[in-house]
Amino acid sequence: MPSSKMLKLAAVLEEIEMSRAAFYRMRARGQAPRIYKLPSGELRIRRSDLDAWWAQQEERFAV
Repeated sequence: MPSSKMLKLAAVLEEIEMSRAAFYRMRARGQAPRIYKLPSGELRIRRSDLDAWWAQQEERFAV
């Protein structure tokens, strides 16, 4: 079963070593993992979505 753990955007940015601005540019192009906005306004990304995105990036840039 995929992990439904919700990660803070700051933690995701640290893990993927990307600035917030670069992440939002990727998001605008439809190339970033899905973001969920909580009722409090905070942003989260599911661990399973991030893992799937990582796998997609590895396939995309495989040599």
